[in-house]
Amino acid sequence: MKYRLLYLVLDGMADSINDEVTTLELADKPGLDELARKSICGLMYTVGKGIAPESDEAVISILGYDPHEVYTGRGPIEALGAGLNIREGYEVAFRANFATIDPVTRKIIDRRVGRNLSTSEARELARALDNMEISIHQGYAKVVATIGHRAVVVIGSRTRKLSPMVSNNDPAYQRKGLVSIAVENPKPYVEPITPLDNSEESKAAAEIANAFFEKAVEILDKHPVNIKRVENKLLPANALLLRDAGGSIPKATPLGVKYNCRFALLAEMPVEIGIGRAFGAEVIPLEPPTGDPRVDYEKRLNTTLKALEKHDVVYVHLKGPDEPGHDGKPELKKQKIEEIDKYYVQPLLSYLDKYAIIVTADHATPPSKKTHTDDPVPILFYMPGLLPDNIEKFTEKNCMRGSLGILEHGWLLLPTIIEKYLKN
Repeated sequence: MKYRLLYLVLDGMADSINDEVTTLELADKPGLDELARKSICGLMYTVGKGIAPESDEAVISILGYDPHEVYTGRGPIEALGAGLNIREGYEVAFRANFATIDPVTRKIIDRRVGRNLSTSEARELARALDNMEISIHQGYAKVVATIGHRAVVVIGSRTRKLSPMVSNNDPAYQRKGLVSIAVENPKPYVEPITPLDNSEESKAAAEIANAFFEKAVEILDKHPVNIKRVENKLLPANALLLRDAGGSIPKATPLGVKYNCRFALLAEMPVEIGIGRAFGAEVIPLEPPTGDPRVDYEKRLNTTLKALEKHDVVYVHLKGPDEPGHDGKPELKKQKIEEIDKYYVQPLLSYLDKYAIIVTADHATPPSKKTHTDDPVPILFYMPGLLPDNIEKFTEKNCMRGSLGILEHGWLLLPTIIEKYLKN
């Protein structure tokens, strides 16, 4: 390759192209804007028009794979990122959220326990559920807490084969095959998990998953962690919402083979770590955020630059903007973008003579919608000596005028950039 490539993805950075003013338009981000002025730009549907993707599906796509061909569900990817293996055919993995529900009516009070469940609290709750015995089908469950309210649940049977073709009980995401689509304005009630086909394997998986959910509510509602949280006027984490079942790890050409290069992936969340492992990248886990953006992004930039010394392509996933988008907090989303710009992108500008750079997002998370949408996300591509588009600012509307045009699928981006611009 002519230059080593930094592939920088800002999680949920984009808003809707139809918003009157987007967060990128409001943000003070001189680093990203300068980079855009020196780049060619465009827009991209990260999976496809009409698909509001979950992060895992979108990341798989923007790494250059059609997720409809290789995707096996988010659950196995999260499990791999959390260090769990799946016994194919007899176990099914789910991505899970600790949540707050009314244990009688099953009304969902908060899908993420107010976003203030600590990782240590979640791990203590998970230990109370891990290795649960389930009476039906000689079933069992493994539970691992990952970061904050996030967890992985693996259900299994000692005697019955299980299929991942089951629905979610989290109403915020609707299952379509193995893919889940974000639902705008979902009904706030836990839904029973149901088979998505007529097989006995799907029926058994749904029955074990529902039995796990019911038993978990009983245990969590009386757990000392939750009793203490209620005493402190905090929401209890008294349920686990399950979604995105899968029964196997994706099988695809490894990234290094696909692009004939040394490929590294830097991420802090289990889902991206799991994707890196599943698709054969060298995975470099990032330390969890300290709460000090200067410290956090300086560490991330240093790790990036070290990785670029040894690898041809380094994919870096920064989480910041996504959560405030989900929470409908435009000012906080603006702040998160500005922090990345100040402490990561601006210092990066002094290395422009050495590296090629892509900057984009895995999906749009507009605060106006509080969920992922199918809106196209902005892209910039910089390479030393490349004639730029002279785009003034890095925003959705400005990038629409760029020479990269509008890519219909995210899986077209990386192969196009490598083949057209970076191959010797």
